[in-house]
Amino acid sequence: MPSSERKQDEQTREETREETKEDQGQQNPEQEIAEEGEALTGDIDKLLDEIDELLEEDSEEFVENYIQRGGE
Repeated sequence: MPSSERKQDEQTREETREETKEDQGQQNPEQEIAEEGEALTGDIDKLLDEIDELLEEDSEEFVENYIQRGGE
């Protein structure tokens, strides 16, 4: 095989590798973003549940203190 054909073959292989990397690069960020979004959604749900629990406890304590003071 002459050297010019080898160079063309190598260049073609390199272009194919670059296209494959680009294709993978386009798919992976979308998947990563979706996975990060799901993880963040789960974290936010946990945080909101914790806030709800604290508000319930604090509101009960507030009402109890208010009733006791009002009754005194």
